[in-house]
Order: sequence, then C-alpha cells, then structure tokens
Amino acid sequence: MSKTQLESAKAGIVTKEMVEASQGEELTPEEIRDYIANGWVVIPKNKNRSVKNVKAIGKGLRTKVNANLGTSDEKADLDFEKRKLEAAIKAGTDSIMDLSTGGDLNKAREFFLENSPVMVGAVPIYGIASEMARKGRNVEEMTEEMIFDSIEQQCRQGVDYITVHCGVTQETAARLKYAERIMPCVSRGGSITLRWMRKNKKENPLYEHFDELLKIAHKYDVTLSLGDGFRPGTVLDAIDGPQISELLILGELAKRAREKGVQVIIEGPGHVPLEHIKPHVRLEKKLCNEAPFYVLGPLPTDIAPGYDHITAAIGGAVAAAAGVDFLCYVTPAEHLGLPDEKDVYLGVMAARIAAHVGDISKGIKSAIERDRAMSVARQNLNWEEMARHALDGELLRCRAHIAQDKEACTMCGKLCAVKLSRTED
Repeated sequence: MSKTQLESAKAGIVTKEMVEASQGEELTPEEIRDYIANGWVVIPKNKNRSVKNVKAIGKGLRTKVNANLGTSDEKADLDFEKRKLEAAIKAGTDSIMDLSTGGDLNKAREFFLENSPVMVGAVPIYGIASEMARKGRNVEEMTEEMIFDSIEQQCRQGVDYITVHCGVTQETAARLKYAERIMPCVSRGGSITLRWMRKNKKENPLYEHFDELLKIAHKYDVTLSLGDGFRPGTVLDAIDGPQISELLILGELAKRAREKGVQVIIEGPGHVPLEHIKPHVRLEKKLCNEAPFYVLGPLPTDIAPGYDHITAAIGGAVAAAAGVDFLCYVTPAEHLGLPDEKDVYLGVMAARIAAHVGDISKGIKSAIERDRAMSVARQNLNWEEMARHALDGELLRCRAHIAQDKEACTMCGKLCAVKLSRTED
C-alpha cells in the first residue's frame, strides 16, 4: 500500500503534491514536507482523485477559503448547483464542500468530484440521515455499520476531506445540561449524532471506534476535518463547557490520527464575540499541536441576517490574523435559505478579503506586495493595473466611472487628490 502524504513526509519524501502545493506559496516543497510531518500543514488529496489545483493548508501558507455547496430536500437541481460551482470557482475559492441533503446524493457527489478543479470535502453523516428521512425513518435507526459503510463509500468515490463529529461524546453532551445555552446544538452533523446517542443510549460510534475511521481515511489518504458539533450558534453561547471539552477531545484524537499517518484539520466556531476570537485560536493551536484550524466565519454578531457575509468577513479577518488557516465562507443567505450563485460569489469574495487581510497581518510577503502594486497603480491613475491587482478586477472595470480628463474618477474629478498632489517637474 502506498504511503499517505503524512507518512511520506515523515519518511523525508517530497511528493509531487507537495511540489504542486508550493506554487504561489512562500514555503518550499521541503518546508511543506517538514510541516506536514509535524502536523502543521495538510494536503487534502484523495488517492482516487485527480485534482487540478492542489493546495496545502496550514502554518506559513496563504489562508485558504472554502465554499459550501449542495442540494437540499427543498431544492435538488444539479443545473442550479452547476451555476453555484462556477460562481465559486470564478470568485477564486480554494475548496468546495458538498453538503447535499436532497435528490440523488451519489449523483450530486459525483458531479462535484468530476467538475470541481479544487479539493472537495463532504460530511458523510448527511448522506445517511438524508436517506433515512427520505424513507420515513428516524435518524436514530442508523446502525454503526451503515455509518462506516457510508464513510467508506464516499472516500472511495474520491472525496478529499470529510467532516466527522467525533468529539460529540456522552461526556461532552452531559455538559449541555449545565451550560445554560440559548441554542444547545446548531451543528447539523452534531445534532444528528447527539440524537442518535440519546435515543440509543450509546457512545458516538465515530469516537468509540475511531481506529476504524482511521483505517478508512488512511486507505484513501482522506484528511479528517474534526468537526465541532457543539460550536456556539450565538455569541452568547461562546466559550463554554461543551465547546471547550469537545476541543480537548479533538486535540487527543488529532494526535492519534497523526500516529496512524492520517492528516487532520480541526474545525472551529461559529458565533464568537470579536474579543474572544484571537484567544480561541491560540487555545486551539495549543491544544491541537498547531493543527490547521478551519472556522465558519466566525460571526461576531447575530443581528445581521442578509449581511452575514460581511459579518463573517469581519470575524474571519481577525481569525486569520490570529492564525486560522482555512476560512469557510458565509453567504448573504446564511440563516435564511439555500444560497444561489450570486450569494456564493459574494460569500467567496468576502472570505477572500478576510483571508487576504489576515495574510498581511501574518507577514505573508506576497499579500502586502499585492497591496503595494495596487497603491502604485492608484498613484499613477492606471485603471487597468488597478483591475489586474484587485481581488475582483471585473467588478472594478464595471464600477469605475472615469472623469472627462480620462484619469480621475467622477468622485473628485478636477479635485482629484492624487493629481493635485503630484510633484511638478
């Protein structure tokens, strides 16, 4: 059996994926190898799938962005998903996750795996729960065998990384009783697992049989994204017993995964007050041995439905600056409905802005150099150069309204500060 990326790294081998992932980064392939060996960087890449744009996630690298796509039981239209995928790629996403819960789930997964040029993630338990619901059965009727069979099937299909809620255990669930949360569990995968545990009065199979999960992940070199089932769903529930106890367990499981040659990402919140974001990132890095940290947003306020891509960009910038490695986008449709292609585009762009802001703070040289190039173009009133360096050059070209002098914009016209302050010859 061929080595996983982590096993290769530990053996001192630089794989072709490490070379590809170093493109556009400031780490050499050898440095990426060493960071993977330490568990600080991952390359989500299934052995069964060819990825056009191989990316690495973690320490010393540009902050990456993920876009959640997929059907629902209210709208299962692959033409619609195709438009959303195209919008995500056009906006520059580094990854997509298939979170489909409606229609033919295998067909949807195959569509994303075949058409996405970037890494593809999934949440296997969604598929099982959706099938149960379609048959009119309760999620607690799932068997442990069904859970692991579904995980193996999705890994065999080629999914590059999977979210698994292994930290939702009897121990962490017991703390909900004393947490006094407004919203006890907002994670869909976490809530499915919690209900199964309560109804069956059993331990979470993904925690109890974690070694079985590792065998599957190792077989296909699938990266485990250890999900935070008890992430806060409101800023008022952030940083409490269930969340922190789950994080402690994820840190222990991450160590076990690395020992078996399996790459690991740690997932984080969610809704977090702005002042708590930085210390939370530091806590995750400490407890999980600097494992790559993957966050949804985070959102530092709960009162902006329709504008949550902006809320998430505010929190995401702080998180990325503090050391978060992977930002999951939030769209304007968050909390309101299934996003369309416009929502997807805006969500990716907002997350990319946050990632870039964070990269400047992290000291990623290419990030600040891009700002330098934009500033020089502005000083020269070179609109084409501005568009070339902008995150969304197409939007700049569309929105730019040039004054009669063909240099300044219509905001200032003859009173353009750049023109007035130029040094005379």
